[in-house]
Amino acid sequence: MSLESDMEVLGEVPLFQELSRDQLRLLAFGAEHRALRAGEILFRAEARADAGFVVASGEVHLVEGEGEERRIAMTVGRGTLLGEMALMADTRRPSSAVTATDCDFIRISRPLFRRMLQEYPEIAVILHQRIRDDFLAMAHRILELNDVFDYDEDDDTPAGPRE
Repeated sequence: MSLESDMEVLGEVPLFQELSRDQLRLLAFGAEHRALRAGEILFRAEARADAGFVVASGEVHLVEGEGEERRIAMTVGRGTLLGEMALMADTRRPSSAVTATDCDFIRISRPLFRRMLQEYPEIAVILHQRIRDDFLAMAHRILELNDVFDYDEDDDTPAGPRE
């Protein structure tokens, strides 16, 4: 893939949509490429995460569980950032990622992303706002579940669905 096509894909990622062309160019220039065939593992659940992967082409299954408990939790495609938190903090992968089709990925290392934050502090402000908005939306969805479940006020455990 060319630098221009990488910049186009990176610009589709919600986290990077507000970056300037110069910022996208720096990110694309410092990133690495990885190509996998259908059925290959990009990363395993609980593995140490030191980078994020942007799906440049193809589809990826996010898989939870092992053996008979194994299930596809979600399928994602072009423009999806896998491992957003790995760009900012030492963490572990919450699920495995297995290619559903032949795929190309753009790998963004944590040091590269931190360099972006140092050189462009305004990115940190955008990132903070986006994480805040996502957290508030999640909290709102959780609060909406109060109408679905009864809670025991003494121990804060769900009593089960209302009938």
